[in-house]
Amino acid sequence: MLHMPHQPLQVAAVPSQRTPAREDQAGPWHSEAVCRRDEAGLFFAPSKEPTAARLSREQAAKQVCARCPVMVECREHALIQPEPYGVWGGLTAAERRVVLARRRRRDMELKAAAPTGHIAAAG
Repeated sequence: MLHMPHQPLQVAAVPSQRTPAREDQAGPWHSEAVCRRDEAGLFFAPSKEPTAARLSREQAAKQVCARCPVMVECREHALIQPEPYGVWGGLTAAERRVVLARRRRRDMELKAAAPTGHIAAAG
């Protein structure tokens, strides 16, 4: 999408690059990301975006994510960082906050249920 000089793109909080610098043994996972070919504006909210427009844009971004071969890696990156803005791995920032809260709650429950590791020896 081309923007005329008198119509500046107003995208809030868009990172200078969409992908992180982390690499693994097979190379950077993000080199396979489908979104690398899409405009960042699809994945990050413009300032003062109306709700209907935001929902439509997020749905379009999620459709891109759904066909991405590295969606899981992207999602985990966004959860580990954590990325505060945009659609990553098919999840919005709000959806990622829910996932993180559930993970924290699950981790706390597992720790509470775990045995202390000290068992008295009979004998």
